[in-house]
Amino acid sequence: METTTGATPLIALAAAAVDTETTGPDAGRARIIQIGAVGIERGKVVPGDRLDLLVDPGEPIPPASTRIHGISDSDVRSAASFAAEWPTLQRFVGSRILVGHTIGFDLAVLERECRRAGLAWEKPRSLCVRLLATVAHPQLADHSLDMIADWLGVRVEGRHTGLGDAIAAGEIFVALLPELRKQGIRTLGEAENACLMLSHALEAGHRAGWVEPVARPRAPAFQPVDPYAYRHRVDTLMSHPPVVVAASEPAGRVIDLMVTRKISSVLVSERGVPGEPVEAYGIVTERDMLRQISNEREEALAAPVGAIASRPLASVRAAAFAYRAIGRMDRLGLRHLAVRSDDGRLVGMLSARDLLRLRAGSAIKLDDAIEDAPDAAALAAAWATLPGVARSLLGEDIDARSVASIVSEELCALTRRAAVLAEQAMQAAGEGPPPSPYAVLVLGSGGRGESLLAPDQDNAVIFAEGDPDGPEDRWFAAFGELLAAMLDAAGVPFCRGGVMAKNPGFRGSLESWKARVDQWVRRSRPEDLLNVDIVFDLRPVHGDLALGAGFLDYAYERGHAEPAFAKLLGEQIVAGTPFTMFGSLQLEEGRFDIKKHGLFPIVAAARTLAIRNDVRAAGTRDRLEGLMARGIGGERDMKAMAEGHDLLLRLALAQQTRDIYAGIAVSNRVELAALSREQQKDLKQLVRRLQAVPDLLHDLMFR
Repeated sequence: METTTGATPLIALAAAAVDTETTGPDAGRARIIQIGAVGIERGKVVPGDRLDLLVDPGEPIPPASTRIHGISDSDVRSAASFAAEWPTLQRFVGSRILVGHTIGFDLAVLERECRRAGLAWEKPRSLCVRLLATVAHPQLADHSLDMIADWLGVRVEGRHTGLGDAIAAGEIFVALLPELRKQGIRTLGEAENACLMLSHALEAGHRAGWVEPVARPRAPAFQPVDPYAYRHRVDTLMSHPPVVVAASEPAGRVIDLMVTRKISSVLVSERGVPGEPVEAYGIVTERDMLRQISNEREEALAAPVGAIASRPLASVRAAAFAYRAIGRMDRLGLRHLAVRSDDGRLVGMLSARDLLRLRAGSAIKLDDAIEDAPDAAALAAAWATLPGVARSLLGEDIDARSVASIVSEELCALTRRAAVLAEQAMQAAGEGPPPSPYAVLVLGSGGRGESLLAPDQDNAVIFAEGDPDGPEDRWFAAFGELLAAMLDAAGVPFCRGGVMAKNPGFRGSLESWKARVDQWVRRSRPEDLLNVDIVFDLRPVHGDLALGAGFLDYAYERGHAEPAFAKLLGEQIVAGTPFTMFGSLQLEEGRFDIKKHGLFPIVAAARTLAIRNDVRAAGTRDRLEGLMARGIGGERDMKAMAEGHDLLLRLALAQQTRDIYAGIAVSNRVELAALSREQQKDLKQLVRRLQAVPDLLHDLMFR
């Protein structure tokens, strides 16, 4: 996991809430007499992680100060000096971010004490909960610690003691996190930038002699990454077809098979054939055989191999990148993984030997962290490493489509894990297990494998049976609420268009979903098509994967069978006016909307033509290549769109990584001035060429 950066989510921040009690309120003269601190991890104050120090200020404590904090000269008579306690505070804080109420004052007195004692001082990265509360609730009567605590329902004990006020500041920080998310502030960099906008409050602190409580976020040093494991996919490395034996086979015969085939494992199922759901299989390795022979001697050779097989069988998608397989083997301590298709069926086998020639970088840990994450904070911490990986891969000239596909892989993994946690929460709340087999679907760019670094939630749930507003639907509605809340806390915000399983239009039984498709393709009006198209980009990520895959097949069959539906989709691709009257790209605050005027027409055209011509491919590039293979569309036009798609993804991803580390709200707009002249020229030419997409689509759809 990478160190704290502007991309680190606030909920995942390793922090220490700190407060000092002093001889007076003047930061230029006050001496420290007490230091309190408490740790914050995964969005929670850690009660057992605390520090409470009395400090001898080396001068009398004024009675007026004693009346506030209750600390007198006699209390500190046997206390150590600040110089003696400073290493203790440093060890406690370590590399953690400091948090406090009006922490600019505490930093000022800490700095002054260090200077006085001849100690080295380096300003730590910090956040002020007074400023954060001002951002979250500017209309609050005042932003004193007591007023903020009252607003947030935080109980304050030990007021005006170092530890008491530190704990209160820590609890306030934790309580502020959902309030800040409502304002679109999720990361450390975004919080820093929001605080820096409060110029009046900062100026007041400067006049009082306080240290500036926040610093402007900056990007970390570039970290190169070995690209091999991010270029290869599992299906190019696996052994297939996998060797499968029936559970009734004697172990001795299976050993002979392994020796003959020179393999170190076999898969076991009742029927002994591949192609079934991966849950039907177990695995037997050469180590399992040796252990069995050691325990049972000669009898072991006659035993049915099904009795030796290990279950459940760990697996990985055939379309996944190799880094995910490496990470899964590392996390589970395995040397073999089954390989499954998108609908969950066994298609191959992967061994550590297959991966020996591949090396991997920091994204390996990303997969481990997501798969094992116990809560939203851990998911957020794992998700936050992705911008660094994307930046490194772009720097290694990995093509942008692969980088976007990696982002999608992690988004799907995040959604899958959030679904597991949501299901666990449902059972813990007494709602019982799922009332019907179901699948969680990722829609839109995530389903296509083309996610950028600013995805919102596009997800749905399909369950095997149940009526609208029936018991099954109500269970999945509550599940959808938990899923959405988990993803929002983890860093994937609620979909502004409502494309989430918690909403009735994006959950339902298989019968209900089929009825929706029938309605779309037969009686659609333009206003009904706002979110219909992204359903054709779905990918099942959790639950009964075959249920989701089967529905996608149905949707394609129906869409292909009704030419009017695809034509209506095509008519939604209306050429805008991305140029000024002087021929320059239209900018907003120096930025160009690369999704609206670039990605959208390419993606929508490829999807529409794929539906019309029954090209069963998920990604835009694969759809365009599938169309070319059938002679649909001029090869020059199709290739130009595919190359343009890669250019747009690269520009968007590069801009987003810069913005994330700078604490700037991530969007689909690129800063034109940040592009090279060549990139600006290529972008302008591409956008101009894309103006012809509606006409091209019309010719292909209505010919």
